[in-house]
Amino acid sequence: MAPMSNDVPELLRHSAPELAGLLAAGQVSAVELMQACLARIAAVNPAHNAIISQRPAEVVLAEAAASDARRRAGTPRGALEGLPIAFKDTTATKGIRTTWGSPLFRDHVPAADSIAAGRIRAAGALPLGKTNVPEFGLGSHSYNQVFGVTRNAWNPALSAGGSSGGAAVALARRMVPLADGSDFGGSLRNPAAWNNLFGFRPSQGRVPYGPNEDSYYCQMGTEGPMGRTVADLVFLLAVQAGPDPQAPLALPADPALGLGKLEAEVTGRRLLWLGDLGGHLAFEAGILPLCEAALAVFAGLGCGVATAAPAFDWEALWQAFVALRHYELGGKLNTAFEDPAKRDQMKPELVWEIEGFRRLTAVGLHRAACTRTACLNAMLAAFETHDALALPTAQVFPFAVEQTWPRHIGNRAMDSYHRWMEVTALGTMLGCPTATVPVGFDAQGRPMGMQLLGRPGADLATLQLARAYERATPWAARSPG
Repeated sequence: MAPMSNDVPELLRHSAPELAGLLAAGQVSAVELMQACLARIAAVNPAHNAIISQRPAEVVLAEAAASDARRRAGTPRGALEGLPIAFKDTTATKGIRTTWGSPLFRDHVPAADSIAAGRIRAAGALPLGKTNVPEFGLGSHSYNQVFGVTRNAWNPALSAGGSSGGAAVALARRMVPLADGSDFGGSLRNPAAWNNLFGFRPSQGRVPYGPNEDSYYCQMGTEGPMGRTVADLVFLLAVQAGPDPQAPLALPADPALGLGKLEAEVTGRRLLWLGDLGGHLAFEAGILPLCEAALAVFAGLGCGVATAAPAFDWEALWQAFVALRHYELGGKLNTAFEDPAKRDQMKPELVWEIEGFRRLTAVGLHRAACTRTACLNAMLAAFETHDALALPTAQVFPFAVEQTWPRHIGNRAMDSYHRWMEVTALGTMLGCPTATVPVGFDAQGRPMGMQLLGRPGADLATLQLARAYERATPWAARSPG
């Protein structure tokens, strides 16, 4: 793992906030930056398949020229003026093909942006295309029947993770300075970990999700940022976050996020390492030691680090997660499932989710909701004495792209397409801010990460911990090229 390779253009070595500063100062034009990104995509995307539905070069360059004109006139749209971006293909984008990785939507072009995409465009970002995902975002391996498979930034023979896999690879290979993502069961976290990046699942409601037909229930997934640095995360999150009338469960605005005061003293902050949840979770050999070495970095920063798994029925929590996921995902696609022609175009994992939805009962849903609340109460007790909980980000290292999903971890069988990512379910069920930070590479050069679950609502404090760790480690400076 060497520092950044020499084939990366100098302009694209900068972070997103640095590029915004160069644009604002007139030291680089939006056209120059867009040209650099387009050339980079042409050079490296064929080997990785991260950017899809790419818009014509003449169109995005014209939009870049218009951005430069706004800047010269003193009327930039916002903090992201002139920065290229590629939106995740599960994010609705007006006038840009959005397929959700499904043949059912192969030619779908939305008439309106999602809330988050609309905010990013309104802030001046310039969309050059989309980033690849698994079908309907299901599973942590980004392949589908429409665009094929996305390959890891560090080793194209391996999975990029998912569902924000295309976003992660586009960032890691410096095709774009910004990429949005979303997270239901680790989709912003796992691909970040597998590509040596930082990812952040914000507090539930921090970034309005939708608009959705079930906005009063939609409580499991959230939009959020991914970046090469923690500063990248905060830069994009400040644009994404804030309430919207179309998202009735959104949180009020947090002015502290907009200020982005990342540099903070973390001495005395306390972390609780949950490890394998008392033996409940299976891990591929090598993951736990990498995370334990990362915990030693926090200890070196003056943080207290304790090890314990709070007493809870973790199997019950997983079953509650599965039931609530069935409900939220299956409800959206049940009508399509009832059409045999459409059902035949769905991948088996989606069919499994919808069939699970059709078996749900009111009693079962109520039980799942109660289990979720009981878990929150148990973790709130842990948060009384700790500032963050720590867990590995993934239970396996990136695997071969030909594999759909791991059927075993060691000698333990995985009973569903996402059981091998169970380690991410706690952050989802708690709805708390969860950052993933890189912890290095195994002997085969495969990246890994660790989750930091902050207190409910403490997004900035969680990002400050991640930033302190970033300063003390070499990983942000490592690039696959």
